Amino acid sequence: MNAESDTIQVEVAYALPHEQRVISLVVESSMSVEDIIKQSGIIDVYPEIDLTKNKVGVFGRTVKLDSLVRNKDRIEIYRPLIADPKEIRRKRAEEARKKAKAANQ
Repeated sequence: MNAESDTIQVEVAYALPHEQRVISLVVESSMSVEDIIKQSGIIDVYPEIDLTKNKVGVFGRTVKLDSLVRNKDRIEIYRPLIADPKEIRRKRAEEARKKAKAANQ
């Protein structure tokens, strides 16, 4: 195998409400998701990223830190949710029922 076939191109992405950072890298194909994130330097830019707490994924699918990626994959670092989406939907439905009941009286 030649050296070129041992490397892949990947991106590491992290988004905040007001900005998004995408870092393109050429890495060894044997590197894990965690190794790639660390090599990208994104943790230096965003020290709030804690790989023991933040979930990570590839193109929207959650993966483990020891996973391997393929050429042209985008590794995404997810921020913790502020609120549970199920709980928000439940509250909205409850409010809609109350409004409908009040409108019918």
